[in-house]
Amino acid sequence: MTQQSHAAPLVTPEIVEAYARDGAVCIRGLFSQDQIDELTQGIEENLRTPSPRAKVASEPDDPGWFFEDFCNWQDNAAYRQFIFDSAVGEVAAQLMQSQQARLYHDHLLVKEPGTRQRTPWHQDQPYYNVEGHQNVSMWLPVDPVSRDATLEFVAGSHKGPWLMPRTFMDNQAKWFPEGSLDDLPDIEANRRDYTILGWALEPGDAVFFNMLTLHASAGVDGNRRRRAFSVRFLGDDMTHAPRHWTTSPPFPGLEKELAAGAPMDHELFPLLTDKRRVA
Repeated sequence: MTQQSHAAPLVTPEIVEAYARDGAVCIRGLFSQDQIDELTQGIEENLRTPSPRAKVASEPDDPGWFFEDFCNWQDNAAYRQFIFDSAVGEVAAQLMQSQQARLYHDHLLVKEPGTRQRTPWHQDQPYYNVEGHQNVSMWLPVDPVSRDATLEFVAGSHKGPWLMPRTFMDNQAKWFPEGSLDDLPDIEANRRDYTILGWALEPGDAVFFNMLTLHASAGVDGNRRRRAFSVRFLGDDMTHAPRHWTTSPPFPGLEKELAAGAPMDHELFPLLTDKRRVA
């Protein structure tokens, strides 16, 4: 179980209400400088020794570099310490209004100075092998992030529908069959039609968003790194949804151990907090 800290009381009823309404919230000063420093060391270790799941998500001619890696908490001590010893699991449970908070996976995203590659508008959940509504993703930068380079969210889009997931660089439908889900609208060309949320962030600030909330981000300018650590959490109603294609990230062989519709009760997805076990 996660250890409690001063962070959990920062989740006020107003923040929980905003998360339920908008599908995205910012919590300021959630983590200490020591926690950020330790996490930064873990990120740099991850960059030095990427996993086989790592990928470069920018074009070869991009003056910067967009790097992603997934599911490294078992091998990265700093990631484990952050996930299990901070109050992030309790924060996630409060936002999800869930008795349980279960780790789904970690995700490193680094845009080096000058990266022009955008992260296009998308939802996360259609790329995954889970279904349900009680979920939340945390996105935590260890570098200052300007409003122009931050994550942006379409308020209320977590209420659905699911939209077609596509590859970021060549717009291919590799997950759901072409035509089986509606395509995303052109949000960027029609920004005035949407309530778009986004916050400039300092180290220690974090944003939390539902896996169905539409979100995107721009590149970064020529003199600032944007190293961000994301953790995905599952609540009470989340269940396994095996796919006939490779999910992102993949969990090979999981369909042999968890039936379709089963709770995500598996060693790959440890419980971080469970109020039902509190006497």
